[in-house]
Amino acid sequence: MLEEIIEILASQLSLSVDDITLDSDITGDLGADSLDIVELADKFENRFSVSVTDEEIMSIKTVSDILTYLENNSSKVQKSDI
Repeated sequence: MLEEIIEILASQLSLSVDDITLDSDITGDLGADSLDIVELADKFENRFSVSVTDEEIMSIKTVSDILTYLENNSSKVQKSDI
């Protein structure tokens, strides 16, 4: 799952997957702006069958936060995928 998250981030933000770590800050380190955040939320919602509220989006700051959120909320994720 982490690999997919990193690939989505790299594609959206025009970065190399090697530039993204679990501790990367989405806006500070990866340079995402507010439009990127909305588009990323949409991509994660579609890929992992989750619904992300505006409040939840605001609380997600790092790649680790994305992973944790998806692990806890995705109906498509099984523990063997993590």
